[in-house]
Order: sequence, then C-alpha cells, then structure tokens
Amino acid sequence: MKRWISTMLAAAAGAAALAGCQTWGPTWSEISGARYTRVALDRRPAILIRVGDESVGREQQPFKVAPGTYRIEVQSPHHAHFRGSIKSLTVKVEPCERYYINAQFENPASPDWMPVIDYVESIPGCKRP
Repeated sequence: MKRWISTMLAAAAGAAALAGCQTWGPTWSEISGARYTRVALDRRPAILIRVGDESVGREQQPFKVAPGTYRIEVQSPHHAHFRGSIKSLTVKVEPCERYYINAQFENPASPDWMPVIDYVESIPGCKRP
C-alpha cells in the first residue's frame, strides 16, 4: 500500500510540473533580457516580465518559445535615480533565433526609454523548418 501511495504521489508531482512548463518542439526560439553588445550608449539589460501569455522569471532566461508573434513586456532597470518602468513591444519571433531585448535610455540623466532588440543570433542545435 505504501508503495502504491508513493507511486501515485510521484505521478501527481510529475503531472503538476508538466502542466506549468513551456512547450516547444525541435524548432524553438529564445528571448533574453541580457545585454549582447556594449557599443550603444545608455543601453541597459532589460528585465523580461511576460512573453505572450506567459510570465517570465529571472531564472528562466533565456526564455524558450515557439516561433510566432508575441507581445513582450519588459521592465527597465533603475536609471539616474529613477525606478524602472514597464513597456512592451511586439516581435515576430523567427525559428531558431535568440532575441536580446534591452532598454535604450534617451540620455544618462533621463528616465525616458524604449525597448529595443539589441541583437539576434542563431541557436546552435535548433532544427530549422
């Protein structure tokens, strides 16, 4: 009886874990808030909040998604003694590409910013359709 209960608990835990995970196939794409290039002035890493209908945690970066068009919410970091704010952009995510989304500030003293795609790179090992 104890063995049956242990098996059922393990199965339930596995099902719960799968219910909350992302799904993608052999072709996927990734979104990251990390900084790729260091050339642009007043550009900072962005904090990913949501990609489509999915919330993104800091530990989930880069965030894997199926190719498609997504509304991406990002938060700027603190800048010039101002708190970060949240903005969004719509991105058509191509298969097997990693997108680096950053916060581009207007100048060093302003809180005004816009989300930008800093860089797009191919994902090694991803199978293009």
